[in-house]
Amino acid sequence: MLNISASYTDLYQLTMAQVYFKTKPDSTAVFDYYFRSNPFKGGYTIFAGLQNILEILENLRFTDADIEYLKKHDFEDDFLAYLKNYKFQGNINSISEGDIVFPTSPILQVEGNIIEIQIIETVLLNILNFQTLIATKASRIRYSAGDRVLLDMGLRRAHATGGYFATRAAAIGGFNSTSNVKAAEDFNIPASGTMAHSFIQSYGDELQAFRDFGKIRSKNCVLLVDTYNTLRSGIPNAITVAKEMEERGDRLMGVRLDSGDLAYLARKARKQLDEAGLDYVKIVASNQLDEYVIKSLNEQDAPIDIFGVGTNLVTGKPDASLGGVYKLSEFNGDPRLKVSENIIKVSLPCKKQVYRMIDDNEMFLGADAIGIASEDKIKRMYHPFDFNKDMDLQDFKHEALLKPVMVNGKSTIGKKTITEIASFTKERLKLLPGEYKRFENPHIYKVGLSEELKSQRDKLIAAHKF
Repeated sequence: MLNISASYTDLYQLTMAQVYFKTKPDSTAVFDYYFRSNPFKGGYTIFAGLQNILEILENLRFTDADIEYLKKHDFEDDFLAYLKNYKFQGNINSISEGDIVFPTSPILQVEGNIIEIQIIETVLLNILNFQTLIATKASRIRYSAGDRVLLDMGLRRAHATGGYFATRAAAIGGFNSTSNVKAAEDFNIPASGTMAHSFIQSYGDELQAFRDFGKIRSKNCVLLVDTYNTLRSGIPNAITVAKEMEERGDRLMGVRLDSGDLAYLARKARKQLDEAGLDYVKIVASNQLDEYVIKSLNEQDAPIDIFGVGTNLVTGKPDASLGGVYKLSEFNGDPRLKVSENIIKVSLPCKKQVYRMIDDNEMFLGADAIGIASEDKIKRMYHPFDFNKDMDLQDFKHEALLKPVMVNGKSTIGKKTITEIASFTKERLKLLPGEYKRFENPHIYKVGLSEELKSQRDKLIAAHKF
């Protein structure tokens, strides 16, 4: 894990915290984390980053250097003394990491002292928004790729150290391996790598470059074949080296295409390899891949075994940001909300629970209901913005999604491997009907409010009208 101190925050979190410290230091609050629209114009989102944020919060402290720096920003001595002993001791209820989530619905709720839970807003949004975005992008790419191998190779194109967490999120979303050595080590993700064009250029002789690489890196050897001419030079030289490796008792794992018409080149390369008796040699493709390009390649029956995806994955292209928010829903036990002229931006009051409706086939019905935490059964849900739409829920199984994951600042859930989280995501996606997974005009998953929650929200809106 990267080291993060409590100064990894926005200044306004600390200025607000100082005022709370002076005026209402013992006040309690509840904040909700949620987002307002699915990324990539898709029909679902994959929640990622929970385990990281729990680890961060357990160890979040202001260092001596942080305190010295904050003295320059007019913070008073008694508040700085408080920060020096700061430790998050709040409670968190959350949807499971790797689960499918939808707009408007609380994904995570933080409850505790107002100062403590205000200070963590920035780091929480920073970690959860980014990993959730990338996990969702990875899931879409996995959907296009089917059973083919997916390699994350985006660290060099990532937004600085964001590439570290992008690798973790990509694995949750369904990627098999990564070129990112540090993340592979820390998160126990298989590490994979090929070679760069510069390696071949440094020799001047492509065949000799391949020979040396094949001798010294004989295991999992993949040769990059498009430095000069893929079909006239790269593939023939790779075949020569593959035969030499066979004589030594080794096997060439694959050849990599990184430019040109990937479908055409893959077919021609496959033909040359097969005619040479090298049907076991895999074809790896890279070069600005995303879910749409991979979908097109598969529709063209391109014989590609492994897709290496970089920039478009780790930058979350084209969205680049999830836009999740952290909104106050209770203060000292009283419900709170933010009012806006834009009804979509009106927040939901009260401590809540989210229920997923399950149909008779144990599939997701296509409806999540948000109720007040004390409600254990929601008979009817109401559209959060269109008051003419509602839905009867009495005949469906209710699955409660928000569960305790941190109590008094200590994680209450066992640490899961990335493989376990990714497997959970895969199983949950199987329960989501296909119409929500398609890229063009996906179905909108219904999210509604219980009658009691809607009533609380409407009363508060009316109370704040001018």
